[in-house]
Amino acid sequence: MPGPGPTIADIARAAEVSTATVSHALGGTGRVGESTRRRVREVAAALGYSARRGPRTRTLGLAVTTYAGSAWNYVEIAYFSRLLTAATAAAHARGHALTVLPADRGAEPLWHTLAVDGMLLLDSPAGDPVLRALRARGLPVVFDGRPPDPRPGDVWVDNDHEATTHEVLDHLAASGARRTALHSAYGREYYTQAVTSAYTRWCAARGATPLVVPFDPGDTQGHAFDAAFAAPGGSRPDAVYCVYDPGGRQVLAAAARHGLRIPGDLLLVCASEDPSYAAGDPPVSTVTLRPEVIGESAVAALVALLESPQGPPPGRLTVPAALTVRTSSRTAPGTPSL
Repeated sequence: MPGPGPTIADIARAAEVSTATVSHALGGTGRVGESTRRRVREVAAALGYSARRGPRTRTLGLAVTTYAGSAWNYVEIAYFSRLLTAATAAAHARGHALTVLPADRGAEPLWHTLAVDGMLLLDSPAGDPVLRALRARGLPVVFDGRPPDPRPGDVWVDNDHEATTHEVLDHLAASGARRTALHSAYGREYYTQAVTSAYTRWCAARGATPLVVPFDPGDTQGHAFDAAFAAPGGSRPDAVYCVYDPGGRQVLAAAARHGLRIPGDLLLVCASEDPSYAAGDPPVSTVTLRPEVIGESAVAALVALLESPQGPPPGRLTVPAALTVRTSSRTAPGTPSL
């Protein structure tokens, strides 16, 4: 448990409300307006207020907070669905329940009263309000993906995004690519930042001009690529690495509109756990981030924190990603390799 911190009276003064209002807001009781309740809890989190923990519930919580407050169904994404299955099995095997929160609840103040012993946060972004609330309560947290602003003692499970990005780009270059575009720049979580930074450094080391095409989950036809694919000659990208699961399908749609053959005119690799990429025409090369291993490892680390709170923290765990090469990124006949 954290040491002495700000009191309810301190919060009342900072929020300019009564101590009774603070008690009701933090406890989820009383007739307090939602805007006031939210403001009090934000002030409490900012001051580092730690609510007293209730009895152990043997329940773990899990939330994807990268787009907290948006009503998107992350369970439809293969990465998250596979991780959730593995995390649930791992929690049950250790005698814990696992509560999974919908994405849109991230904008609500329930984090101040949620009855869990600890939380798994997936893709926590910079300034994550959910993380602030959990830290204020003193609840153990384990991250899937390195937090953008880690603190000493934080525990996370992640891939080596620098090594994986270099492996993909080196593979595309060996297959003949001379200008590889990165389909990225959407999320605020560490994953996006790490891959984009690794790509930029890789380009700089080879004297190549980086081309980052913004990803939009609603751009099913891949119109973000229209300008790049219509560019003349050597300025058109001849390979694309997609950071997000839907990106490969967007590139395939855009390439079809522009009459580009894959892999004859354009090489493609997508980070995805979706098996449909392997069954497509052409089969698409994919990077697996191994979500089952990450989910099991994250649960094991969180349970270790709960069962041995005075012991050494589990540390920062790295799970190797894996590139599966298929037709979409193999050297086309007659194409010279670099």
